[in-house]
Amino acid sequence: MARPGKVARGKRRWVGLCITPATDSRESCHALISDYLSDINWKMYDYKSSQSSTLVIIRVTLEECDDTISKLNDSGPIQTLTKSGKIRLVRERLGLS
Repeated sequence: MARPGKVARGKRRWVGLCITPATDSRESCHALISDYLSDINWKMYDYKSSQSSTLVIIRVTLEECDDTISKLNDSGPIQTLTKSGKIRLVRERLGLS
């Protein structure tokens, strides 16, 4: 069975996040983001943790992008750094290759 065409999938936005202090694991990071985005459909793609912070890339729909950014920036430990329609650009901006 063929997958849906590009138009049927809908437009998406990729959002680059920084979490301070760093999370212990990918699962704990997912749980933290889920606490703030419980009513939004999102998916985590990239995760990179260092001593002081964690960089994450999530995918959201175009319609929910502004709501997502405002909810995350209103949270304490999560800050949005960049957004784009292409994951490659977000990866470049965050230094993830």
